[in-house]
Amino acid sequence: MAKTKISLEAPVYSAAGKKAGTIALAESVFGAKWNADLVHQVVLGMQANARQPWAHTKDRSEISGGGKKPWKQKGTGRARHGSSRSPIWRHGGVTFGPRNEKDYSVKINRKMRVNALFSVLSKKYAAGQVLFVNELALAAPKTKEARAIMTNLGTIAGFEEVGTRRKNALYVVLPKADVATKKSFQNMGNVLMGTVSTLNPVDVLSYKYLVLVAPEESVKALEAKLAK
Repeated sequence: MAKTKISLEAPVYSAAGKKAGTIALAESVFGAKWNADLVHQVVLGMQANARQPWAHTKDRSEISGGGKKPWKQKGTGRARHGSSRSPIWRHGGVTFGPRNEKDYSVKINRKMRVNALFSVLSKKYAAGQVLFVNELALAAPKTKEARAIMTNLGTIAGFEEVGTRRKNALYVVLPKADVATKKSFQNMGNVLMGTVSTLNPVDVLSYKYLVLVAPEESVKALEAKLAK
């Protein structure tokens, strides 16, 4: 017998910080059990996939010069050397140093990624750090208007830090890309803009509050991730 999904009900607010209705949430998305091991594995995997191997040392084949034997093999009283590019020489090549061709990426199964995301969303929702806003569209890029919206959201009980927190305050998730809204918020160093398609555990855990815009559309898109 299939398990019945239990819906959760959450308030939906306007950009002015006023209650505008409610929304029913699927337990599979916002009522999932916390799986610390899975979340840890997926987060580390995503961080590894985002890692860029910038550190690079030259081995002896990449060092310029040193093509000539420093001195003759015998008769000088010094140790024999064939090239100044040797790792034991100053300015010579480096042995076992970091190389930029190293690949740190790991495979993350789609189901693991989705279940880790739902586990994080459920924990965030249980902690009272998920806010549902019916609309956040701005006609033109205006940072002043974006700051006013954050101030309004900060008047909602339990979300007072939205308007005052200086770092990693808000992760705003839109149902689809909106250039004007993104540009309005992107100059504020404590806000991250994203869409439902780019929603991931790393970003959700990096910011204290999560705002889901147009919740009816956004939540349906999240539920659809399980069916893929």
